[in-house]
Amino acid sequence: MFEKKFAMTREENIFWAKRNLVDYIWKSANLEGIAVTFPETQTIVEGISVQGKSIDDINNIVQMKHGWQKLFEEIDAEFTLDYVKGLHRELGKMTIINAGALRLYEVRIAGSSYIPPVPDEKQTEAEILELVSGAKGWTEKALDVMLYFTKRQLFYDGNKRIAMMAANKLLIEHGCGILTVEQEKLQEFFTLLVAYYEDETEGNGLKQFLYNCLDGYKMKTE
Repeated sequence: MFEKKFAMTREENIFWAKRNLVDYIWKSANLEGIAVTFPETQTIVEGISVQGKSIDDINNIVQMKHGWQKLFEEIDAEFTLDYVKGLHRELGKMTIINAGALRLYEVRIAGSSYIPPVPDEKQTEAEILELVSGAKGWTEKALDVMLYFTKRQLFYDGNKRIAMMAANKLLIEHGCGILTVEQEKLQEFFTLLVAYYEDETEGNGLKQFLYNCLDGYKMKTE
């Protein structure tokens, strides 16, 4: 059901990601509730301030750029909890308190009655290892990673951001495309996400939606 959609090599996938990087950062910013246009995102990525945007919004976009750079530089790194912590630090070092540290207290999710458990480090390490092991293809493993990090809420903030970036690390490493959610699909994404928070069995619907969102070229049917 979630077989590899694209026939890209790792190098081709990296090229595609770099070519469209500003677009992916813009869409991720909107996913995080940062109201920014594509031209504004491009300006910020190029190192120029944008009038009327808060320092936090600008810093969040700059951090996404740095997170992608770290992902490209460490594409061969083993996917472990320590790797994810390091990526989260890069994504949140200017705006997230205790970036890279697992949360120690209960959090609530707006719009949902679901309360994610406080993460245990050793259990989380084992769960991440299980996600990337086994017979599933890398596309499905990456989608499982996306669902896991969004629902477990391992960090105090930036959980959707790190979930998307972690999934993309696996996708790019194995030539499986890029996960990105178009602006016009954000409402559907959040509706499916809340349903998944409330009921684990709704996860397959969210996975199918995300699978349909994968971006790339050289479709395997070509």
